[in-house]
Amino acid sequence: MRLLLFGVTALHIIILMILFVATLDNSWWVISDDESVNLWYDCLYYNNTEAWLCSSVSSNGWFHAVQALMVLAVLFSSFSFMLFMCQLYIMERGGLFYATGIFQIFASLAVFTGAVIYASHVTEFHSKRDKEGYFGHCFVLAWVAFPLAMASGLMYIHLRKRE
Repeated sequence: MRLLLFGVTALHIIILMILFVATLDNSWWVISDDESVNLWYDCLYYNNTEAWLCSSVSSNGWFHAVQALMVLAVLFSSFSFMLFMCQLYIMERGGLFYATGIFQIFASLAVFTGAVIYASHVTEFHSKRDKEGYFGHCFVLAWVAFPLAMASGLMYIHLRKRE
């Protein structure tokens, strides 16, 4: 049983790290080796000045929805982890981790919705010169976090507290 709890906890921490990197790192859309776009800024590295020049990415409503959904996914998953820790020590023996599982499933659905919106509206988010890029590792991490969070949420729903 301890091994199962350790595994579930480790999976949840891995999911949280993936969500943090996917939300905050700078590679949702890659244009060239020197330029990438994240959910917050469009940054270009200038070699001659050795400095980054960053500007706001987009004022598109769909883009703001992606930003909000990714932040919600991180918040739901974080709250789910805190709730799991509280339930682990407070809940009666034999209880199920329903609330933890539901919040983790909400996190999974939020990251799924954000990634789908980003994929379907990516050409609207970037200027004409940026449309020749490709999806970066943060976008891939968002898609990796989706099934992991869903599986984790379903495991929490079926997990019983034992002594």
